[in-house]
Amino acid sequence: MKSIGIDVGTSFIKVSLLDVKTGKSQASYTFPSAEMPVKAVRVGWAEQDPDMWWNNVCWCLKALNGEYGLKEVASIGITYQMHGLVCIDRQGKPLRDSIIWSDSRAVEYGALAFKQIGKEKCLNRLLNSPGNFTATKMAWVKANEPEIFEHTYKFFLPGDYIAYKLTGDISTTESGLSEQILWDFTDNALAGFVCEYFGIPASYIPVHKPSLGVQCHTTMQMEKEFGIPKGTPISYRAGDQPNNAFSLNVMETGEVAATAGTSGVVYGITDKSIADQRSRVNQFLHVNHKPNDPHYGVLLCINGTGILSAWIRRNLVPDLSYDQMNREAAVVPAGSDGVLVLPFGNGAERMLENRYTGVRFSGIDLNRHNRGHFLRAAQEGIAFSFRYGIDIMKQMGMEPKVIRAGKANMFLSPLFSDTIATLSNATIELYNTDGALGAARGAAWGAGLYQSREACFSGLELLQTIEPQPSWKDPMEKAYQQWKDQLETILSNI
Repeated sequence: MKSIGIDVGTSFIKVSLLDVKTGKSQASYTFPSAEMPVKAVRVGWAEQDPDMWWNNVCWCLKALNGEYGLKEVASIGITYQMHGLVCIDRQGKPLRDSIIWSDSRAVEYGALAFKQIGKEKCLNRLLNSPGNFTATKMAWVKANEPEIFEHTYKFFLPGDYIAYKLTGDISTTESGLSEQILWDFTDNALAGFVCEYFGIPASYIPVHKPSLGVQCHTTMQMEKEFGIPKGTPISYRAGDQPNNAFSLNVMETGEVAATAGTSGVVYGITDKSIADQRSRVNQFLHVNHKPNDPHYGVLLCINGTGILSAWIRRNLVPDLSYDQMNREAAVVPAGSDGVLVLPFGNGAERMLENRYTGVRFSGIDLNRHNRGHFLRAAQEGIAFSFRYGIDIMKQMGMEPKVIRAGKANMFLSPLFSDTIATLSNATIELYNTDGALGAARGAAWGAGLYQSREACFSGLELLQTIEPQPSWKDPMEKAYQQWKDQLETILSNI
């Protein structure tokens, strides 16, 4: 038997085929070859066409079917970029481009809702400020695009749209509602008071289903086009960060996962409802949450992570590969000889209380510094932002001692991995997994192809363990304090 995992990222679509018996990836395809475009017609905006995602999913499924055949597929899982807004009409067609996670146009709507609904009520019942999440994005549509709002039949998340295209079923998940800030943690139900405040009819919101378990089934059209048997269950659906944690077998209280792709995330599990009083980190339902067995994910998100490295390579060092960039940066001593980089150029940052600083470079001496200093300072700046956020999580009672990550994206850089370990004073464990493979595992478990957690993760392998670098501790701590002082000075003037 086989299981398919579909990862709807910001930059690429990836589809993996899992051999359930061995627990190993049989194949995977990523499309397109160049990053998917993000439309930014105004400062702080970010949109993508939902049908672009679907067309790229189709390309990957056709490639897998042509190479391996998909008639043995018995489950499908979907993971996706979180917090995006997809509005569809009664025919299931998108009414506009998706307003994706990094779009910050709705910040003011969330801030006003936080004030008018009340801080205490929001933090007690939503565990978050309404912030810049899906519900506030829909409030922006209502205020600024009334014709689209009026013609909306349902709105949901990017992964929900892909599930709909595969099955014809319009639904979301309980975890998905929590990431839209539409879940009442007190009542364990849809947060009707948020809908009422924003003037969003409850009928606009699809039925919700558990993240882990059979949700809906594929159509005959999928069998004709891709060879996937009609009636194959979609049995797992999760946002990219809960899914990244799941893919690393991070399921229980105290376990912590990280990722450093376009954005960066630290995601820890707790069994307690915790709300940061300043909403710098957020809490959502984890994929294995049950009312009588609570599992919450505390999420630190940093928008400006791998996107900074990609920007530098594309615009400043197009002649270098990422591996060459890493090697050149590694020659420079820890602390980059005083060069500092703030990486926050990808929209308003939640951990900075939804403020936007833009990317900042400082401390460059034209007589002393070269390209390597700049490249190292960029990686250190991203790592400093992780440390800044982890310190917030520590204030909430979380103490990461081991951080698990897939050996991918920025964690392919030994310099970056060593810097994160040193700054967080935690062991980094790197595994042979990614989002698409994690979704395939989740689907197999949700469909009953695996009977236990142990069986589900039997194919997960620890590839590398990274410990803090003692010789780096003092220069890195000094550089971090300089970076933090600069950041807080800028924030005090915004």
